[in-house]
This record gives sequence, C-alpha cells and structure tokens, in this order.
Amino acid sequence: MKTPLSLSLGLVICATPASAIEQCRFIQAKAEREACYHRQEDELAARRKPEPAPSTSSDSKVFESLQQMRHEDEEVYRSLRSICRGC
Repeated sequence: MKTPLSLSLGLVICATPASAIEQCRFIQAKAEREACYHRQEDELAARRKPEPAPSTSSDSKVFESLQQMRHEDEEVYRSLRSICRGC
C-alpha cells in the first residue's frame, strides 16, 4: 500500500517546474546545459507574456455604453438640481 502512494507522490514532486530548473544544472556538456537554460528562459518569458488585448470592437462597445451612462447621469443630475435647490 505504501509503495503505490510513495510512487505517485514522487511523480507529483518530479513533475513540478522547479525540478525542471534543477535538471539543467546537472547536465555535463556546456552547450547542452546552456541550451537547457535558454529553453527555460523562453518558457518563463512565454508565461510572463501579457494576455492579448481584447478586440477593438468590444472596446468600442464598452466605450459607447460608458458614454451613454454618463449622458444619462448628467440628465439625472440636472433634474435633481432643478428640483432641490439648496438641499
């Protein structure tokens, strides 16, 4: 019972990204080791890459809805000012 559990735990620990970083250190050939580090840098840069910006059509819809809300808010404020002077 302990053997399958320890094997599965070992696989989980070995599958972590930190273990991939440690593996490059133990490569003896300098060119292969540097290639390994380069691949890791590329993977890290890909993870840090910001999400692509949403399409401009959705941005324009949001902008139009915000403009409409501001226009409605201005109308409400004008009507409140005419009702309640000095409140």
